Amino acid sequence: MRQLLVINPNTSTSVSALLQTHVQQAAGLHVAVRTATARFGSPYIADEASYAVAAHAALDAWAHALASELRPPDAVLIGCFGDPGLMALRESSPVPVTGLAEAAFIEAARHGRYAIVTGGARWGPMLQRLAQALGQAQQLAGIHTVAPTGAELAVNPVAARALLAQACRDASRQLGVEAVILGGAGLAGMAALVQAEVPIPVIDSVVAGAHWALRSAPIPPLREVPGFDVAWKNLSAEMTTLGVTPDHRSG
Repeated sequence: MRQLLVINPNTSTSVSALLQTHVQQAAGLHVAVRTATARFGSPYIADEASYAVAAHAALDAWAHALASELRPPDAVLIGCFGDPGLMALRESSPVPVTGLAEAAFIEAARHGRYAIVTGGARWGPMLQRLAQALGQAQQLAGIHTVAPTGAELAVNPVAARALLAQACRDASRQLGVEAVILGGAGLAGMAALVQAEVPIPVIDSVVAGAHWALRSAPIPPLREVPGFDVAWKNLSAEMTTLGVTPDHRSG
């Protein structure tokens, strides 16, 4: 059975539970999903500072999961629409790694040009930068953020559904796109609820991540065994173990 490790890079166990449920449902019974929660950081990633800390937390959660499991995962999914730590984890992992945003970008691009709808105004420039780094800037027509964060939207799903459906319709009409991504771990399952009210395909970033895990990775792994090419100082025991010893530093 294929093993998928999902890393929630924030400290919210409720988000982890949501990820576990929706990724497992979308992946099916032939994939064993395990979700690991960040051991430090923010309960919700909503700005540059929490994003930077979340990248470290994702690496730490990955190292801790490897130390805790008898069998290593076959793939790793970063369960945040923003993919903190993606490049670093991909560099360090012997198995394929992606995040909710990259997976959703890939799926949405199959329809043509697309837009993003997500919660939290500060995510706009952060996601634009990520799309540029992942080579998706031409396909991404625009980012529509609603004022409530994903965490706030998850608290009141009835109000969130109306707000997000309208945002998706606005993105469709204003940008003339072929698909819209509803991005955010906290919005898992919401795309299916608003789809009937939106005239173009609505991509659930969590479902897209699960679908990615069932396919070949977009970028092949760079190494045969997990590890960091750094001699760490004052980090967790699990990260230190995966690092190199001071005598083996290359520079």
